[in-house]
Amino acid sequence: MFLNQLVESLLKNYQKSERPMKYPLFLIGILIASSVLGQKNENKYINDVKSIDAIITAYYDVVSGSSDETWEFERDQYIHSKNAFITRLDENGVAKTHSLEAEYIPLGLYPKEDFYEIELKRKVSHFGNIAQVWSAFEIRTNPNVETQIRGLNSIQLHFENGRWRIDSWTCEMESENNNLVSDFLKEE
Repeated sequence: MFLNQLVESLLKNYQKSERPMKYPLFLIGILIASSVLGQKNENKYINDVKSIDAIITAYYDVVSGSSDETWEFERDQYIHSKNAFITRLDENGVAKTHSLEAEYIPLGLYPKEDFYEIELKRKVSHFGNIAQVWSAFEIRTNPNVETQIRGLNSIQLHFENGRWRIDSWTCEMESENNNLVSDFLKEE
């Protein structure tokens, strides 16, 4: 909406200009930018929600990247349900739940660092319009260098209006006292 208002304002000022042909390339650039940047989320991210595999790939993709890349908050919101929530378990199994928006707050407080969540294994249960995905992952600062910082996500999804949505996810990290990822990777 802001972009549309900006384009309208620029066009009005351009039309009032005494030399309207002075900036034709500028005007063309604004029109192209408005058509590309003004796309609705439905068009930009539709491939992310066509299948369970696509949405889980997008789920990891939006949090992964170099410090030079911007956070993909809009894309992340698109793949989640409107009221999605996140639960994190500490090493004692104590759960803390918050909204997707609350997940973004710490990200905005510090400069972005190289961060990659690499999926190690996925197990999907799908019945009707609901799905449960178990997904083991590893956290890396270089996508090509393995670490032992691993966790397990339990991701709940539903299918509505021709697309998948993530309703919630629960995450527990592997620790000295809890080998959940090692155990999960051994399972057939």
